[in-house]
Amino acid sequence: MEYHAGRLFDHVHLRVRDLEASKRFYRAVLEAVGLGLTFESQSAFAADELYVSDDGEPTSGLHIAFQAADRETVQRFHEAALASGGRDNGRPGERDYHPGYYSAYAHDPDGNNVEAVFHGPARRSAVSVVMVPAG
Repeated sequence: MEYHAGRLFDHVHLRVRDLEASKRFYRAVLEAVGLGLTFESQSAFAADELYVSDDGEPTSGLHIAFQAADRETVQRFHEAALASGGRDNGRPGERDYHPGYYSAYAHDPDGNNVEAVFHGPARRSAVSVVMVPAG
């Protein structure tokens, strides 16, 4: 068994009102950025460091950003978000955060601001951190 982890966060836990609506939204936007769900149950689902459940007061006002491999991925993310119940919060385009910052934003079914961002061409040392539990 192996799993992949990020650099800073071990996981982000979102609580949602309607698990099925959120699953439709997140499945679509994650597929658009090249990822899929890694866990599903009756009360939760996950993808890499993102964990979503319906076991408490819904998370609201959070901003999360998914990495995109290129501008086309950002555009696919935005289209998928709107087609799966998200609301537009910023069409794909250049932002003035730094040169090459290209992103799009959508509100998820609970009003959280979800972004896909491409930071411009770069060489990565690795696609992800691979962890294999000992034993």
